Amino acid sequence: MRDDGRILSSGVDQGVAVDSGSMPREDRTEWPETLDVPALVAGGWTPTPFGEFVVKVNSRCDLACDYCYVYEMADQSWRDQPMRMSTSTAAWLAHRIAEHAEAHGLRSVELILHGGEPLLAGPDLLSAIVAGVREAVGERARVNARVQTNGVRLDAGSLRAFDELGIKVAVSLDGGRAAHDRHRRFANGKGSHDAVAASLALLRGSFPHLFSGLLCTVDLANDPVATYEALLGHEPPKMDFLLPLGDWSSPPPGRVRGSARTPYADWLIAVFDRWYGAPRKDTEIRLFSEIIQLLLGGRSNNESIGLMPVTVLVIDTDGAIELSDTVKSLRPDSSVTGLHVSRNAFDEALLLPDAAARQIGELALAPECRSCQVRSVCGGGYYAHRYDRGRGFANPSVYCPDLLKLIGHIRNAVAADLERFR
Repeated sequence: MRDDGRILSSGVDQGVAVDSGSMPREDRTEWPETLDVPALVAGGWTPTPFGEFVVKVNSRCDLACDYCYVYEMADQSWRDQPMRMSTSTAAWLAHRIAEHAEAHGLRSVELILHGGEPLLAGPDLLSAIVAGVREAVGERARVNARVQTNGVRLDAGSLRAFDELGIKVAVSLDGGRAAHDRHRRFANGKGSHDAVAASLALLRGSFPHLFSGLLCTVDLANDPVATYEALLGHEPPKMDFLLPLGDWSSPPPGRVRGSARTPYADWLIAVFDRWYGAPRKDTEIRLFSEIIQLLLGGRSNNESIGLMPVTVLVIDTDGAIELSDTVKSLRPDSSVTGLHVSRNAFDEALLLPDAAARQIGELALAPECRSCQVRSVCGGGYYAHRYDRGRGFANPSVYCPDLLKLIGHIRNAVAADLERFR
């Protein structure tokens, strides 16, 4: 418990919903607030419909991770959110997803149950949301559902409920016990690794077909290969590595403005060499696989790299529509759009400057990025990592040197392999 008496963690007391979508935004002139979307449309640009919906089913957490962007950074709006999404909000959510799918002829949509910690909402609510969306969408599109959880409360009951609806399960895990428990602890300071490991054993042992993969946040204090092998011990079908949230105004650990050092590239390269050089493919690592795909001329489905339009939409617990939850790390009102599922179609969000900025490819890149030879692979990096107070998002990623070195290393490894087959 926190000192305000509320449960926190991976991403409330049951309370009255606050319509954060109606909160006034600050008068800002940071880019892309100045982006002329009507001019883009008049010039022939057409927005790409949303296809991935991150639903904040619960706004509290049972862990107190010290790097959490929901509870530990600039935006503290979680305090005003209802603990769980109401049935009324869930119904509006289902209606809006179905409306959007029909309007754009979508054949499939991704539904990610998120939080806070989504398992705190209980399996009945999670199942009801998935079933409600699928009923509203009908035969028009396939609804692929997944829950992103810290794993602490994953038990046989919830897994049976997920199995009935084919809800996949992705778990956050930062490595072995010492690596994981450095940041991902309960509010009393106790580490959560053992509880997560027990849940993963249950998931793999009884419901392996539901296991979607592992999500790991990079910590330079952890040995990269040992971290990878600890994750591999849970036999994930897929894993992904996330760079810590940080930007030019609040740099992540180990990154200094103007420094050419590449601590994150060095960490990830050690993992890549272990993964790529293995005699057989142990698992898929999404970041590496998609960089390789881009280097070979393909497309990326990862919003942290590449220039493909970002089609992710976030719906908060009270029904407020957001374009990104991770930008909450930047400033108190950074995620507010003024839109709400009860009032606004998702098409209205497509025409917001922040949405357009994520969809216009090279036009959204800083001048130095547009002249970079790996721009089509890097894509300027993850959007939240580009922010600089006073300038907005018209900057390279704060991880620019790391991305450049990592992409170059992977390119050389792939080129050497291709050369062997010539």
